[in-house]
Order: sequence, then structure tokens, then C-alpha cells
Amino acid sequence: MRTIRAPAALCGLLALLLGLPFAGGTAPGAVDDAAAGAVAHLSPGVLRVLVFPTEPYVVLALGLLAVFRCLRAGWRREAALALAVPVLAILLTGWLLKPLYDRWKNDTLVYPSGHTVSLVAVLTVLVLVTRRVVVAVLSAVTLLAAAAGLVGMGYHYLTDVVGGTLFAVAVVLFTWPVRRPEPVPSTG
Repeated sequence: MRTIRAPAALCGLLALLLGLPFAGGTAPGAVDDAAAGAVAHLSPGVLRVLVFPTEPYVVLALGLLAVFRCLRAGWRREAALALAVPVLAILLTGWLLKPLYDRWKNDTLVYPSGHTVSLVAVLTVLVLVTRRVVVAVLSAVTLLAAAAGLVGMGYHYLTDVVGGTLFAVAVVLFTWPVRRPEPVPSTG
């Protein structure tokens, strides 16, 4: 088995570079201000609903769904990774990247977004496990909704969410094994 190294490296590099202009600061960028303005009209109730997928119990349930899918398919290694890889991404974010970038909002380190890392890591695993377009589309819609909620609630800047997305995808793709198709015996 091999992993998807090139896209993983690209996502990781983009996540690291995106945070550099904001390192050690508290101010939003122009894109951050535009995003905040775009969701400013949403009510607090709507924003709470949009942020709901980032709640730990939702992320945990989605992760367990991925583990169940792996076990049902007989993929024990992937089942273990479905649990371990999102945890690794979350730990690297909280213990390494947030202190390294030192970007603050409301007395909290925010780059990259830990909310986003946890959600996107699990959603990426689900997409890899199911290999279904509908799961990828639902994951993208969920991420967009959560991004609007996180920005609208004032938890994060948009760049924090994008950085978290890129970093989570990088960690999952870097560690996830890719199954090669089984060779089909020749009939001729």
C-alpha cells in the first residue's frame, strides 16, 4: 500500500504558508473581514446550527461511523487509522501549530482552527472509506456551513478555517494507505 503523498504535501505546505502573514498577530486580513461581513446578517440561532457539526460528540459519531465502515469491510488497519489519524491532527494543531503561529482572537490561539481540523480530518476519512461522491458533496456542504458558523460566531477568522482544512487534509492523506485494485485474472 502507498499513501497520497503529493496532494498531502501540497495541502500541508499551503496550510503552513497561509498562516505566516498572521503569525503573532490578532488582526484579520481583508478576506477575513469580507467573510465576517458576509455572515454578519445571520442570527445567533442560525450560527449555532451551522457550528453544530464541529461539536465533539458529532465529530466522534462521524469518526465511529468511519471505523464501523472499515470493520465491516474487513479493513482493520484502516479502522485503527480512522481513530488515530484525526487525533494526531488535533494534537499537532493544539500542541505545535497554534503555539508556533501565535495568532490570537478573543484571548484564544486560533490558527489553524482546531474545530475545523477535527471536523475535516474525520470527514476526509469518511470520504476515503466510503469512496462515494455523495459523501464528498455532503462533507463539502458541512464544511462550508461550519465555516460560516465559526466565522459568524466570532470563534475564528476565515483564514483559520482554511488553514485548518488544509492541515487536516494533509495529515489524513499523508497517513492514509491507498488500496490498489486487485488484479483480475485473465480469461484468455
